[in-house]
Amino acid sequence: MAHSKRLDGRTILMSGGSRGIGLAIAIAAAKEGANVALLAKTDVPDPRLPGTIHTAATQIETAGGHALAIVGDVRDEASVENAVARTVEHFGGIDIVVNNASAINLAKTIDLPMKRFDLMMSIEHRGTYLLTSKALPYLVSGTNPHILTLSPPLNMSPKWLAAHPGYTLAKYGMSLLALCWAEEYREAGVASNTLWPETLIATAAVQNLLGGEDVMEKSRTPEIMADAAIEVLTQPSRTTTGRSFLDVDVLAAAGITDLSPYGGTVELELDVFVDPRPETLA
Repeated sequence: MAHSKRLDGRTILMSGGSRGIGLAIAIAAAKEGANVALLAKTDVPDPRLPGTIHTAATQIETAGGHALAIVGDVRDEASVENAVARTVEHFGGIDIVVNNASAINLAKTIDLPMKRFDLMMSIEHRGTYLLTSKALPYLVSGTNPHILTLSPPLNMSPKWLAAHPGYTLAKYGMSLLALCWAEEYREAGVASNTLWPETLIATAAVQNLLGGEDVMEKSRTPEIMADAAIEVLTQPSRTTTGRSFLDVDVLAAAGITDLSPYGGTVELELDVFVDPRPETLA
């Protein structure tokens, strides 16, 4: 029997997605039959980072989906309005928004330049708010509509409050917005949830910013987040909302407990904002 494509005909609008976790989610969605519109700035290759919005679109098409690459800036209102309009014109609507774009700087308060602070706030807060707000008029009439924001549970442990206040504010702001939208649009049937990895994920950002190859060996692959995202996005939007998910918990609920295909050749390293569990990481 042919595999039923769980996102067949559904349209996703994602910020970022040229590489890393966003691209993995886009490819996984494409395999499930989705249309994927990407709004990103990476029009030309960056020598430090692999992939552009155009190579991502090619990979989405190869995986079986339909792609629309939109060069733009999630922080710019006209740019986002253009992305929403082009997505609707091309695919006929919007069923899912994935807030993927983020900037990261783990500096302490007195070491964080205001330029970097402003960049994180403008992408994480303004960008997430802007993309979602412009897409919401279409989401309310979408099929099983979901907002999925890649941000952590609101963990108020002193450890995380003290660690890197600028980045913590940026990411927790995304999570708070997601929880607000879950309640604001609960009656309309638009789901809003967050998704975060239990462990570090082997991406260019992790390699470049958090410790090179040593850390990559302690990380799982982006596909674990992709598979978890598909599980969330295919749940009924009226009943699966207002949740802050970790990837491993989503997969466990779906009956996926063998995580060895997702890599990590040595002891895994927990992601930021994630506290150790009583059991040992597998």
